[in-house]
Order: sequence, then C-alpha cells, then structure tokens
Amino acid sequence: MVILFNNLTAEEAETYALVLASSAIAHRTRKGPQGWELIVETEDFETAFEAIREYLVENRQAVPVPGGIPAAVYQRNFSGIWVALGLLVCHLTVVTHLESATIVKTFGASARHILDGEYYRCVTALMLHGDVTHLVSNMVGIAIFGTAVCAVTGLGVGWMMILMTGLIGNFLNALLYQTEHLSVGASTAIFGAIGILGAYQFMRRFRQPGQRLKAYLPLGAGLALLAFLGAGARSDLMAHLFGFAVGIAAGGIYGSTVKQPLPKSTQNGFLVTAAVIVAFAWLKAF
Repeated sequence: MVILFNNLTAEEAETYALVLASSAIAHRTRKGPQGWELIVETEDFETAFEAIREYLVENRQAVPVPGGIPAAVYQRNFSGIWVALGLLVCHLTVVTHLESATIVKTFGASARHILDGEYYRCVTALMLHGDVTHLVSNMVGIAIFGTAVCAVTGLGVGWMMILMTGLIGNFLNALLYQTEHLSVGASTAIFGAIGILGAYQFMRRFRQPGQRLKAYLPLGAGLALLAFLGAGARSDLMAHLFGFAVGIAAGGIYGSTVKQPLPKSTQNGFLVTAAVIVAFAWLKAF
C-alpha cells in the first residue's frame, strides 16, 4: 500500500475516505505524526487520486500534492546501475581504439566546436572520461542519483530530464567560455540529477503546512554536494553549476505540474526519445 495524501485534517481525511468509498476504492486512514494519512492499494493510486481530484475541482477546492509515490515506481529500479555500466562499456570501447587525448579532442565538449554547430558534443562528452578515477566516481554518482531521480519520476521521464540537464549544461558552459575550453564526463548530468531531486523535494514540502522552512533543506543539501564534490582542482565547476541550475529548473517544473508519476506508455516514450538523442549524437560524431 502507499500513502495517497498525508498531513490531512480529520475532516479532510473523512471527506476523502467517503469519496473513495463511493467509488468502491479500498482505502484506510491513520493518524500520522503531523496529521491524518489516507492510504490506498498501490494499483489504485492513480484511480484514487483522480477520484478525489475530480471531487475537489467540482467543489472548487485546491488539490493537495500526493503524499507518496506508488511503490511500483520504486520496485525493480536499478536503472542507475545499468547506465553506470553503460558508461564503462562506452569508455572501454573508445579507449581501445583511440588515445585519451584524441577522445577528448574528437568527442569532448569543446566550446568552440559546439558554438560552430557540433552540438552532438554536448551529449557525447557526457559518456567519456579522462581516466579510471574520473570514470569510477561518475559511475557511482550516476548509479546513486540517477536511480533516485527515476524513483520519483519514473524511468523515462527521469532519464530524459537527466540527459537534458547534462546536454543543456554543456551548451551553457560553451556559451560562457566561447574558447578552446574542453571537458568530458557525466558529472554535469549528475549534478543535474542532484538539482532535480532538490527542487522536487522543495516543491513537495513547500506546499505542506508547517514545512516551508524544512523545504529549503534539500536545496541546501544539493548546494553542499555541489561545493564538496563539484569544485575539485580538476573539476569543471561552471559545467557542474550549469547542470545543477538546469536540474533545479527541471525539478521545479516537474514538482509543480506533475502530481503523480506519468503512465508507463508515456515513460516508455520519453525513454525511447532519450535513447534516440544519444544514438543520433554518436552517429553525428562519426
């Protein structure tokens, strides 16, 4: 089972329970630490939310943010690990054919080349790394934060947003430098994922009574990670910062407009689109 709404008043919990009962949707209520919680079966999450949403819209009342995410979204989500292994395969495949310097020169996020129209570099650069240490650290990062994003958004939407934060972050970095500045690595997208998580949690908490101050904690944690992990001597701080900023925007938009994970068909569409963008970038590169 999963929490549909939390932090409800006793009156709200009773009203919502009656709405679900009238729709023959199994449910139960319980007293939580800061209010009442309405709990439904995982498979009934979307139906229950829609029933209550329609009731509130008809009565011209605000629709609260769901208190939980269906458990099905969390189960069997090891996508970050698979993507991390994909980074390893990509790195090994390229280094067996090219020297490291050639890799960076040919596929890296070169500001001059990107602004000359080689936009594919914004994507290919995300999948290449300068050395083993760089590769392993980014594999760990994408496994942790990529999986976390997909746990709350779904696989397709999550990876599409992460890819776009890295792509746009690299492009903005090129606009900033406009020179021979060159970089590779998935860290721009990783910090994009951190930004998505921070903004998403902020939007969820900010709307809840008594949670507004606590809502800033995820954003603060994201900034702390950026300062601690993204500002090393060999790190491209501005690329990390741009990725994080784009992630904040993406997570904020998602958190304020999407009330529940999108259906599987939509998730699959976004996942295929992300894969096509990556494949097209490499085709252009070769």
